[in-house]
Amino acid sequence: MTLFLKDAYRRTAPGRVLAASDGAVVLDESLFYATGGGQPGDSGSLEWDGGRVAVTEAVKRDGGIALLCDGALPPVGAEVVQILDWDRRFAHMRVHTALHLLSVVIPRPVSGGQISAGYGRLDFDMPEAPEDKQALENALNALVARDLVVGETWIADAELDANPGLVKTMSVAPPRGAGRVRLVRIGEGDDQVDLQPCGGTHVARTGEIGPARLGKIEKKGRQNRRVYLHLDG
Repeated sequence: MTLFLKDAYRRTAPGRVLAASDGAVVLDESLFYATGGGQPGDSGSLEWDGGRVAVTEAVKRDGGIALLCDGALPPVGAEVVQILDWDRRFAHMRVHTALHLLSVVIPRPVSGGQISAGYGRLDFDMPEAPEDKQALENALNALVARDLVVGETWIADAELDANPGLVKTMSVAPPRGAGRVRLVRIGEGDDQVDLQPCGGTHVARTGEIGPARLGKIEKKGRQNRRVYLHLDG
C-alpha cells in the first residue's frame, strides 16, 4: 500500500530509489499522491546524502508512481527522505472531503470534478440549476459543523459490482486493484452520511474543512451543471 493511504497526515518518510531517469524518480514506497480522480499530484522534495531535488508533481506511470523532479536526480539505490509540501496536500484534503459532502447535499450522479488548493468543483447530471443555492450551502456547512469522522473500508470487486449504487461518478472508474476497492466513509453508524469508492486523501473529521461557500453554477451541456465550492482560510 502507498504511504499516503496508510496515513494521509504523514509529512516525511524514508524511501529507496528504484529508478531515476528522464527527470523522474520511482521509489519503493511513495509518500506522494499521484494525479488522479480529479485530485492533483503532490509536490515537495527529496533529500539524500549530498543532494536535494524539488518534486514538482507525482504521476501514475507503468502501474506505479513516478515523481517528476526539477534538478539532478538521486542515484538508483540511494536512501532518500521524502518531504511533502504539506500545506498544499492539506488544502487538497479539505477540498476533496468537502466535495464528497457536496455530493450528499446534491444527490445527483457526478459527471466530473476537479480539486485545487482552496476550491473545487463537481459536474452533476442535473438538467436544471438548483432553486435555492443558499439552502444547499447551509446544508453543506451543517454537515461540516457536525465534525463527522472520515474513515475507510475495503470491499471486494465483486461486492462493488453487486452494489452499483455506491458509485456516484459517471466519468471516473472506481479505483480497483488487487481484487478490492477502497470506500471512503463520512460518519459512523447512524451518523453515516456518505460512502463511496475513492482513492484520494481526506481529512480525518469534517470539522477540519472549515466554512464552505458555493460559487457559481454553470451550465455545461444539456444535462450538466457545474457547481463550484470554495474554502476560505
